[in-house]
Amino acid sequence: MQKIDSIRGRAIPLVLDDIDTDRIIPARYLRCVTFDGLGQYAFEDDRKQDPQHPFNDARFQGASILIAGRNFGCGSSREHAPQSLMRWGIKAIVAESYAEIFFGNCNSLGIPAVRASRENLEKLAAAIRAEPTTDCVLDLNSLTLKCGTLTVPVEMPAAVKDSLVTGQWDFLGQLLDRAADVDKTAKEIPYMQFAK
Repeated sequence: MQKIDSIRGRAIPLVLDDIDTDRIIPARYLRCVTFDGLGQYAFEDDRKQDPQHPFNDARFQGASILIAGRNFGCGSSREHAPQSLMRWGIKAIVAESYAEIFFGNCNSLGIPAVRASRENLEKLAAAIRAEPTTDCVLDLNSLTLKCGTLTVPVEMPAAVKDSLVTGQWDFLGQLLDRAADVDKTAKEIPYMQFAK
């Protein structure tokens, strides 16, 4: 499994509250068979309504760290939302808070979702808007985000941090890697013997 202890790249500011999953990826894209190609539809409706949306802004294309607001990823539970962000290029999210299921989906995809104070999010957003090419580093070991000369503390639950930095975040991958052990255990459980 891939260990994730830091993410380096440029950032994109979207410090708005209550961004729900339908805004992140409109419901009409939930019928897709695979997540491939979903990145181009991230925030599609918002981007059409607001030509100045950060995801339309050429200065932020290629950014890998999303700076968001409070209650990010609220609304209906859909893995398509973090999948679309990941396929757009987002590798980490820094927000004031998250909807619980969205937070879990991000971390199970290897997208660190860390929290920061509103004051620090606003400072980060202002610095990034002023200089979009600023190099940023999210360091999970020190729990800091450094963008240029600005360094802010971030936080995340210790168990989630540990799963990322030790490479234990991909639960499905772990099961598939241990398929023989899963089969052996299933054969030892009486109620799993229905195929005989």
